[in-house]
Amino acid sequence: QVQLVESGGGLVQPGGSLRLSCTASGSILSINNMGWYRQAPGKERELVATITNGGRRNYADSVNERFTISRGYAKNMVYLQMNSLKPEDTAVYYCTADSFAGFDYWGLGTQVTVSS
Repeated sequence: QVQLVESGGGLVQPGGSLRLSCTASGSILSINNMGWYRQAPGKERELVATITNGGRRNYADSVNERFTISRGYAKNMVYLQMNSLKPEDTAVYYCTADSFAGFDYWGLGTQVTVSS
């Protein structure tokens, strides 16, 4: 089992920055890929960014060149640096991880609100 806990959300003005963190605990040696999804009110959950165990990154078109995903050296942490934030980035952001055995894990989410 893997537990994921997000932190770093909050209220920020348009054009501002936030850095989200996610810490994994439990069977961390089983973790393969990690990533971030988000869900805005009334919308479906969507992929934001993923990073493989080998460091390969993938971004949604809507956040490419504004957001950067990275993993900690121990690979049980994943970060999302969000720059040039827009009101449409407002959502609950979820950390996700999958294991080498094919299990998916999700955090409870952290709220990001972009508003003046």
